[in-house]
Amino acid sequence: MHRGTPSLDQINIIVRDMEASVAFYRRLGLEIDAAPGSQHVTVRLSNGLDLEFDSADFAAQWDSGCRGPTGSGVVIGFSLPSREAVDEAYADLTGAGGTGRQPPYDAFWGARYAIVEDPDGNAVGLMSPIDASSKFWPPVPPPRAPS
Repeated sequence: MHRGTPSLDQINIIVRDMEASVAFYRRLGLEIDAAPGSQHVTVRLSNGLDLEFDSADFAAQWDSGCRGPTGSGVVIGFSLPSREAVDEAYADLTGAGGTGRQPPYDAFWGARYAIVEDPDGNAVGLMSPIDASSKFWPPVPPPRAPS
């Protein structure tokens, strides 16, 4: 049986607090149209990917095995337009109470990179465009977030 090549077109995030999650992703820069009390919100990203937020109660309607928000081992990556934009987004999100997991640094693959956690503990990667002149090898350990 040939199924063809799968295409990633949707990511669902199960959330504890829809308003807090929508506020976090709006602060990141996403345009989100969500009515107060929403149980399901869809955001169509510029690349055609749907980023969806579902309350645990709503997710249980379509996933009988739903364990609720778990803050899994997945990193949800967002590209930002510049190295400075990574630093600014990280400072803004952590300054608004978000948890910084990886402070911004110049990564070995040539990008400026950082990770913050959304309100449910999901890792959100912030990455600048790759600058070939900034690549280096071997990698060195990145800086740690303050404890």
